[in-house]
Amino acid sequence: MAYDVDGVRHDEMPLTQSEFHHAVPIYETMPAWDEDITGCRSFADLPEKAQDYVRRLEELSGCRISYIGVGPGRDQTIVLHDVMA
Repeated sequence: MAYDVDGVRHDEMPLTQSEFHHAVPIYETMPAWDEDITGCRSFADLPEKAQDYVRRLEELSGCRISYIGVGPGRDQTIVLHDVMA
């Protein structure tokens, strides 16, 4: 996520009220998925578009995603990297 302020890209939120008022968000859209993922228990079980979304979040953030929640239950968590082990 970045901002365009009068033709200049800012990778952080503008600090001044004037810049913020003129800021236009720069963002990326990705294809969505319609499949129900509440039964997924591994990364491979997720639809390809969901896997692509997770990988892109890792790229953009520079961080590993360790857990993916696919529902409200404790058993509805996909463990990618067990940081509790």
